Amino acid sequence: MFFKKSTKKLPLLLKENIRTNCKRMQKNDVIRAVGQILVDSGYVKPDYVDAMIEREKTFATNIGNGIALPHGVEEAKKEIKASGIAVMIFPDGTDWDGEDVKLVIGIAGTGDDHLAILSNIAIKMSTPEAVDQLVESSVDEIYDTLKGVE
Repeated sequence: MFFKKSTKKLPLLLKENIRTNCKRMQKNDVIRAVGQILVDSGYVKPDYVDAMIEREKTFATNIGNGIALPHGVEEAKKEIKASGIAVMIFPDGTDWDGEDVKLVIGIAGTGDDHLAILSNIAIKMSTPEAVDQLVESSVDEIYDTLKGVE
């Protein structure tokens, strides 16, 4: 018996990929955790998580306003199965190279999707107030805010 490979497209964000009330942890542990969410939901292969750590070594992914957007190096595109994001909320912040980060969004983007995703997140979260509001939101509210960032 042969099994047909599923061609169902994953949405950019799944509600189960949103983690609220995360406790402070080391930056690399945060990257591994958010990357593992992407692995577990089928967006990326496990090697992509290492590529996210590698990106951070060469270029910090915190963008101000308490946001970090970890993503893999360009050479890791082959490890991406589908474009997707994973969200971790740190109400009390977590240290990211001296910046207190409250919102971490792990990004995997096929083709040029990652550029559009990065840009749209930066626009939606352009003020500290927008970030604070998201940090205090429920999973459903976070989902509604971020589901259209593709």
